[in-house]
Amino acid sequence: MLQIAPFPISIPEHDLDDLHRRLDLTRIPEPETVPDATQGIELDRLKALLNAWRQHDWRGLEERWNAIPHYRTQLSGLNIAFWHLCSPERSAIPVLLTHGWPGSVLEFEKILGPLTDPVAHGGSAEDAFHVVIPSIPGFGFSDRPRERGWNPSRTALAWAELMSGLGYERFGAHGGDWGAFISIELARLVPDRVFGLHLTMPLASPLPDDQISADDKEKRMIEKRGQFLMDGYGFGMIQGTRPQTLGYSLLDSPAGLAAWLGEKLVAFADTRSEAGGGVSLAQQLDNIALYWFTGTGASTARWYWEAMRWRPRSAEEENARPVTVPTACTLFPAEPYPIARRWAERRFHNLISWNEMSRGGHYPGWEQPNILVTELRSAFRHARSSLKGEA
Repeated sequence: MLQIAPFPISIPEHDLDDLHRRLDLTRIPEPETVPDATQGIELDRLKALLNAWRQHDWRGLEERWNAIPHYRTQLSGLNIAFWHLCSPERSAIPVLLTHGWPGSVLEFEKILGPLTDPVAHGGSAEDAFHVVIPSIPGFGFSDRPRERGWNPSRTALAWAELMSGLGYERFGAHGGDWGAFISIELARLVPDRVFGLHLTMPLASPLPDDQISADDKEKRMIEKRGQFLMDGYGFGMIQGTRPQTLGYSLLDSPAGLAAWLGEKLVAFADTRSEAGGGVSLAQQLDNIALYWFTGTGASTARWYWEAMRWRPRSAEEENARPVTVPTACTLFPAEPYPIARRWAERRFHNLISWNEMSRGGHYPGWEQPNILVTELRSAFRHARSSLKGEA
């Protein structure tokens, strides 16, 4: 039986003092030699980010965090931190939400109320959820692994153990980025327990023949994927091969951490003004500060090293890991690695919905929380009727 204990957070004052000292002593390079972000985060934007970090209200974030039921328990030898919010509605069903990199559980902060108490947020009691949001091993206030092997499969099995310990034998799962990898593994490894899957990054790739038969839309997707791998995935290759070398800088320099995370928090978002502007500066700073104070720059980077040795090497290998549970997908236009429905249909054998949005990016919980709530409610409505039948 799991031993679950409340886990309020309180960073020592000397850690805040140390951060401000380091920020004051920041050494920055000369400006980039191009008029855009093709060499990385621009000097002016990094300066603005660091200046804003000097004014960041960490204690205010702690207060918000500690108003949310937060716990820790040991799973497979690691202490895992998680939010667990129970709905007041008798008809609520459990859903497990998993974040990715360079995000955190903070991606879901804005959707907690609408999911658990829909009536108070203009919704219906029939759309209520009990919500569980764990921090991936090595992220946030979860322990940092001291051994190899914490990949998406192992994490998925730990999540299944967590849900059992909380009394949820059947549940829905949602994820994007690494959260998609983990949620897909849950659906593969314990399909009898996952009554539905919702993804904002359904992991599926084109087969070689798709290059020939692609229509114009798919050709644009393939081109975008190729451009991303060539020019936008350097961070993944570094984290996938030398995370420890990178980690020394991420742990020692707040400017280095802010640049490393801040670049992708903008690059993968829909920053158009008509789309809401992407991830706000306040949201970026909350997330960057969380990485800093938990000292997880290296351990989060190491996820890529683990996954590179675990994940399928080809579309054929990917499709050899099919998913049979009901799967709903929501696609956002600024996602850097687009996916076509017909590629996904080969892997997800029970695809119940495929919705392509007109705005939003890689971080829908931050960028488009209302859309994400609507999509989650819709994705799991089919499960509610089946669960009632089982009862």
